[in-house]
Amino acid sequence: EVQLVESGGGLVQPGGSLRLSCAASGFTFSSYAMSWVRQAPGKGPEWVSGINSDGLFTNYRDSVKGRFTISRDNAKNTVYLHMNSLKPEDTAVYYCGKYRGSAAYSGVLPGVGSRGQGTQVTVSS
Repeated sequence: EVQLVESGGGLVQPGGSLRLSCAASGFTFSSYAMSWVRQAPGKGPEWVSGINSDGLFTNYRDSVKGRFTISRDNAKNTVYLHMNSLKPEDTAVYYCGKYRGSAAYSGVLPGVGSRGQGTQVTVSS
């Protein structure tokens, strides 16, 4: 059974930083691309970033390019999202997701059973 547990969210002022973590279990982590997805109140989920299985390829939605960095540690079965220069519009529940294969395709949302419970990120003064 795929298990993904996010942590690291919280309340931060505009311009601040956070690092989200996602601990994975129940599958061969190093064989799968991973993603971060977010959902703001009253809106649908949106793909934020992806990283391929070996960590050598990453991609981002335009609104977070240059501010967010995705990374992974296959020895620790963990994927991270480093978020800098946070804006109020980044406020959302952030989820990590597992792709179906090793490639991180832009814009693809995780399927049922392939995402965690989420961690809340609130950017406000």
